[in-house]
Amino acid sequence: MNKVYVTGAGFITSIGNSYDAVCDSLRTQTTGIERYPAFDTDKIPVKVVGTIKGFDLESDDPEDWVYPKNYRPSRNLLRSLAPHGLYAYCAVEQALKQAGLHAETLSDPNTGIHTASAGSPRNLRHHMNRMHELGVERLSPKSVVTSIAGTLNFCLVSHYKIKGNSCGFVSACASSGHALGYAFDEIRAGRQERIIVVGAEDGDLDTLLPFASMRAMSLEHDPLKASKPFDVDRSGFVGTGGAVALILESETSITTRNAAPLMEMLGWAQTSDGYSAVLPEPDGEGLARAMQLALKSSDVGPAQVDYLNAHATGTPSGDVAELRAIRTVFGEAPSVRISATKALTGHGLSLSSILEAGLTLVALKEGFCPGTAHLEKPDPEVGQLRVLQANDDFRPTIALSNSSGFGGANVSLLFKSVVSR
Repeated sequence: MNKVYVTGAGFITSIGNSYDAVCDSLRTQTTGIERYPAFDTDKIPVKVVGTIKGFDLESDDPEDWVYPKNYRPSRNLLRSLAPHGLYAYCAVEQALKQAGLHAETLSDPNTGIHTASAGSPRNLRHHMNRMHELGVERLSPKSVVTSIAGTLNFCLVSHYKIKGNSCGFVSACASSGHALGYAFDEIRAGRQERIIVVGAEDGDLDTLLPFASMRAMSLEHDPLKASKPFDVDRSGFVGTGGAVALILESETSITTRNAAPLMEMLGWAQTSDGYSAVLPEPDGEGLARAMQLALKSSDVGPAQVDYLNAHATGTPSGDVAELRAIRTVFGEAPSVRISATKALTGHGLSLSSILEAGLTLVALKEGFCPGTAHLEKPDPEVGQLRVLQANDDFRPTIALSNSSGFGGANVSLLFKSVVSR
């Protein structure tokens, strides 16, 4: 079975739009959460978002969008993209450059692409309103491909002329974890040499505000207090958008190309709670099984795991279920260091799995474990678990990254450093 490595990473996130910027934000514990102008009305109780800096994509006409000048999407591509499609394109461009891959390398049967997004609610609303008000003949011919779930696949497969496998994943907050896991399986089994994996979300009013009706979002107005995973005063999650792309490659591919791997992906696993469409199973039984299966599939014992990037959104029920799951797998007083990076970034919904896999990559490559920002009064459920309140300069070798989504979908991803201690 082929070993699988990550050779490129791209970031368009609330805490930075490059590997170096994200690394700096993690080291300094700098939040990307701030007051969001679109929420500045008495009708909206939520006030803060993990915002994407350097982009202005408010216009319904993509040709009016403002974005960093070093990205040059063609006019045809631009007019096919939702806002998160542009984020994804920029992240993929970064990842390809870091991996040393070129267009002619991508357009062959050995290269695939896996994507994760919920589509673009804003674009869908805009086009549906236009259809009902002006008639179907006044719709853009690209109204469907810029809006629905799958838009990333449609646009990026055609742009990069991908001829290997392509698939879009829609499993709520576990989506990009599934995209990474199935990409791992394809390469491991020898069906593909490399797969681009990208998750993205618009992260705007139409994407995020509906979650407020579920009482799932924090109503705290202070950006430094709104996202408090594992804290007794947590009040819900803070939303965010953006994109993260990772390039997965087989050992054969990187050896042939003489490419430098960033980290190894050891394995993964998925489970379902079978409990609720919205709430996690209270004891985290499904997530515990996902972690156990990921470890078992990779022949790694719990004591070998140095760092765990928790899903930890800051919702009361979700955090407790995950803490109980971690305790089930690792025991009452494990050595594994645990943190919740959503305290800095916000919760990226279907983007969250690959965002946190990317942050885990930074931890493994740079040799430190990020802390959990804004954690002042740990929930009693933390107990003896080693939840970091500040950065730890310990250099991790093996790390888990967890994600859970609606319907009780759980994904656990296992990674290993390629930097010797």
